[in-house]
Amino acid sequence: MYVTLYLVLPVYQVGFKAGIIGFLLVTLVCGLTISTIFQLAHVVEGTQFPQAQLHPDRIEQEWAIHQVRTTANFATGNRVLSWLLGGLNFQVEHHLFPKISHVHYPRISLLVKQTCLEFGVPYLEYPSMHQALYSHLMHLKSMGKPLASA
Repeated sequence: MYVTLYLVLPVYQVGFKAGIIGFLLVTLVCGLTISTIFQLAHVVEGTQFPQAQLHPDRIEQEWAIHQVRTTANFATGNRVLSWLLGGLNFQVEHHLFPKISHVHYPRISLLVKQTCLEFGVPYLEYPSMHQALYSHLMHLKSMGKPLASA
């Protein structure tokens, strides 16, 4: 179905060259967009990457705490960006409440922040997309440094 809708039909309608160029352009834009969103939500300074210690199929944190510690929000005050991204800039709330519409995330985030503060759980949020992108780049830079020998 996918191949028919996104390759065969366009090639049939506009020709081989234009159909393939259109497909590659759409795939590039969508792939770059979604990969950027997920990098800014998961691979930034401050997000944690816990590993199971005693049992390889378990981690020591509760599920909700794990979700909060391994994700970050960005540009939550930017209503246009929130609309364009379908609320995925509210990644913490998206993980905690995946079946709730993203239009409720701004109000839910206030409750989640307050609860995290109350229980001492770090809530990671970058005020802008640029700051999250910078943090992502700094995280990649720190990950690229060689480990110190013991």
